[in-house]
Amino acid sequence: MSNTHVYKLLTLTDWARAQADGVTATALDTADGYVHLSTRDTAAETARLHYAGQKDVRLLEFAVADLSPLKWEPSRGGALFPHLYGALDISRATRSWTLMLDASGAPVLPEDF
Repeated sequence: MSNTHVYKLLTLTDWARAQADGVTATALDTADGYVHLSTRDTAAETARLHYAGQKDVRLLEFAVADLSPLKWEPSRGGALFPHLYGALDISRATRSWTLMLDASGAPVLPEDF
């Protein structure tokens, strides 16, 4: 894959837990056995589909080179999504943002994304 960065979205509660534990551990990730990540091209749709109406969603950016090995697996509409089979240490994040909601309640990605 040519993506240099991948992204993790976290609810306010999941972000608080990640800050306390140093790693992300969402219910979905735990149930599926891997960390769900997004690419630059899929992050907005993931935010809209799974985080609509939730205030203060956190978006974390990670360099692909720091998360090896990622597995790129088909998901929504056949698009390849990065999955991390291991712990996602938040100290590896290169940038992070707290997302605002648009008028419809969908989280809006930052301008410098």
